[in-house]
Amino acid sequence: MSITTPEWVKNAVFYQIFPDRFARSPRMDHGPGVDLKPWGSDPKEQGYHGGDLYGVTDKLDYLKELGITAIYLCPVFASASNHRYHTFDYYQVDPLLGGNAALRELIDEAHKRDMRIVLDGVFNHASRGFWQFHHILENGGNSPYLDWFIVKDWPLHPYSDDPEKRPFNYEAWAGLPMLPKFNTDNPGVRQFIFDVAKYWIDFGIDGWRLDVPNEIDDDAFWQEFRRIVKGANPEAYIVGEIWGEAGRWLKGDQFDAVMNYTFAWSSISYFGKRSLRSDFERWEYTLNPLDGPAFAEVLNTMHGRYDWAVNHVQLNLLDSHDTARFAYIVPDDPNAHKLAILHQMTMPGAPCIYYGTEVGLDGGPDPSNRESFPWERVEADEHGLIAYIKAATGLRHQYAALRTGSYHPLHAEGDVFAFLRKLDDQQALMIYNAGEDEQAFSLDLSDTVGQTWRSAWPDSDDTYQTAEDGSLDVTIRPRSACVLVTQQ
Repeated sequence: MSITTPEWVKNAVFYQIFPDRFARSPRMDHGPGVDLKPWGSDPKEQGYHGGDLYGVTDKLDYLKELGITAIYLCPVFASASNHRYHTFDYYQVDPLLGGNAALRELIDEAHKRDMRIVLDGVFNHASRGFWQFHHILENGGNSPYLDWFIVKDWPLHPYSDDPEKRPFNYEAWAGLPMLPKFNTDNPGVRQFIFDVAKYWIDFGIDGWRLDVPNEIDDDAFWQEFRRIVKGANPEAYIVGEIWGEAGRWLKGDQFDAVMNYTFAWSSISYFGKRSLRSDFERWEYTLNPLDGPAFAEVLNTMHGRYDWAVNHVQLNLLDSHDTARFAYIVPDDPNAHKLAILHQMTMPGAPCIYYGTEVGLDGGPDPSNRESFPWERVEADEHGLIAYIKAATGLRHQYAALRTGSYHPLHAEGDVFAFLRKLDDQQALMIYNAGEDEQAFSLDLSDTVGQTWRSAWPDSDDTYQTAEDGSLDVTIRPRSACVLVTQQ
């Protein structure tokens, strides 16, 4: 079947926001008796710092100036956790975030700026406070919602002082009793989730990021989910949290894309190879230094898995709310981070920046990576990352070949990696050197004989020309990148 993916995503630059920690708005009035943690408190403390959706709206112009065109929000629905993956009510935005009115304003103001909003859909599990589960707690076997979950015994043990002697007795995500798993074989559950998905698309959101969707192991479920979402908005984006090979879900009948963690770990391993944290050990990544040929091989394998309609809308990230930040994994090496960000902006797929990257946040594994945004750092831009990201996103926005052009690996040797992007009469040549030594080499560009190339990164008037034998001689400094462009 022909695969169709949203055109706007191919041109997007995403920014992921953890709502409780991004920005407080002075327009948000919680009323008396609401006790929030001081802004900037230790993220390991499971309290609320008070970020809200009005705060996100207040910062839209800042994000627009950064080069952002789409926002992916971690869960916003009513919940009793600061990360809001414990959903109470799928039809109500959490009051601490400003409720449905705050989301309405955010969507409207984002759309006025040609920015998109993607919400996090947590459909594998609910919470102990979810109405139908609470109904079972109160009514036991007499509840008409009994089959919405997978109950093994009575009475339910949702709280236990001694889990070994009195374990919880229903299916729960990751063995956590606060997260009862939906029984998605139940037609009522399926219809409920589909109705929620359509409701918020009709409300105006531009897509869904799906939390652990592989744990709803049912192709027919996700095929129907896609039919309903795309029926409401054919250009809605559906991106799944799948950490590995995802061909099953990316055939054009389920998801448009996945969160591209292959891109993340390979980029960290190549650009950060000299500075990888030696004590970093987490389930989500196996990090070993990669040289140019090994990095190129990973990317070629990654691209070879899927149709190019999919590759152009993959969510290319370096870190997220589920991983330690790049600046933690690769400490005290801002140059490596900058090169990795530039690489995001020059590769097929939609780059996604995790909030606070631009001001040097360096939190470790969650919840340390969910810090309050230190807005006082923006003006100073001590790390130079804000200016750098603006330039890198500007490069991507300026050259269509970097967004939707074809991809052609050219050279991989030692610590150097180079590739070409082509779109109509526009070409862009990317060269990266992650090593400590200057490198000089010749590229085979036989189909561009006599072509003049201009340096777009660093931006200068320097020009180069393909020789009569089809070669282009290149010298690239240590730990640097070069982008050459041409317009025939």
